[in-house]
Amino acid sequence: MKPHLAPVEVPDLAALGHVQQLCDLAEPYAHGRAADELFAAAMAETNAWHAGRSSFFAALLDDPAETAAPTVGDEVRTPLVPAAFFKRHEVLSVPREDVFLHLTSSGTTGQKSQMFFDEWTIRSAQRMVARIFDHYGWITPDQPVNYLLYSYEPAPALKLGTSFTDNYLCDFAPARHTTHALRHTGTGHEFDVNGCIAALHRYAEDDVPVRILGFPAFLYFTLERMRAMGLPPLRLPEGSLVVLGGGWKGHADRQIAKDAFYAEVSERLGVPGDRIRDTFGSVEHCVPYVECAEHRLHVPVWSRAAVRDTGTLRPLPYGERGFLHLVSPYITSVPAHSVVMGDLASLHPGEECPCPSSTDWFTVHGRAGVSRNRSCAVAAAELMKGMA
Repeated sequence: MKPHLAPVEVPDLAALGHVQQLCDLAEPYAHGRAADELFAAAMAETNAWHAGRSSFFAALLDDPAETAAPTVGDEVRTPLVPAAFFKRHEVLSVPREDVFLHLTSSGTTGQKSQMFFDEWTIRSAQRMVARIFDHYGWITPDQPVNYLLYSYEPAPALKLGTSFTDNYLCDFAPARHTTHALRHTGTGHEFDVNGCIAALHRYAEDDVPVRILGFPAFLYFTLERMRAMGLPPLRLPEGSLVVLGGGWKGHADRQIAKDAFYAEVSERLGVPGDRIRDTFGSVEHCVPYVECAEHRLHVPVWSRAAVRDTGTLRPLPYGERGFLHLVSPYITSVPAHSVVMGDLASLHPGEECPCPSSTDWFTVHGRAGVSRNRSCAVAAAELMKGMA
């Protein structure tokens, strides 16, 4: 068995047996009545788990207004918690001594979501990522690669979820060489665009694939600089892969359409479109959402998604835009198993995507409104100011 897919056990099998069964499902995009029933049973167990360990969540669960209507599907009734709640409150459902990992969502200033993970929760989320990468054939223990990471170079006391995730993704193929775009300076991080360009040229001459991971805005800015410098297009080795995440927050004025961006990556780096994938995730909800070859963010079997009206929080039908609502029973450390994100999205039925996955998929249309909250992507984007 590949080490990233090794079994992980819930904190209390008697209390969370259905959670264990759900998270043990190996096919990321399995669907059907049996999967829905198992999901509902697992959510009921997670509700009881958090209610017995968090007075905050117990009060929500006891409020009929919070659980009168189904949350997702017909059988799951779970209170909604805004992701922004975790920027101001620390709410644990495990003893503090059981906290295995502490991650934050923002940069060096601004409000941060403080998320705490017991070992089961973070290992379970990592196994989900591994199963999706395995599903697409991206776990290659015998094939070394060169990495260009558009994320923060590790530094003492750095707890950013994006840095943790991108470095974990490097475990799926052995590294011949690694370049970080956001270099640690001793007092912070700065974007090394020239270092990225130099790395791409070196990697294009090497005989192993390249994996580019991280914030899409930084990759686009690199390609833009290469074009401005009159540098010819490169052709990265066959098997190269681009997996992006974090969005364009903070530089929406420079964002281009996804199709145009992917075409630019293909033209400048020689990576085919089906090897360029975006992702969605957050420190408040670590379930991975990875684009299929048709570039749709399908909902994996371990979670469910809904879209809610920005004024009333009522669920919206397929195709309409509202707050993205993500639900999964995997998390036992914090009552963040039913989180309303600050992102605007639309939900679509699986049959509207021609790929083999039949689960629902969603499109993210950007952040809702204007807020003082700064995500790690916003903080990172600020490093780009003055670079154009």
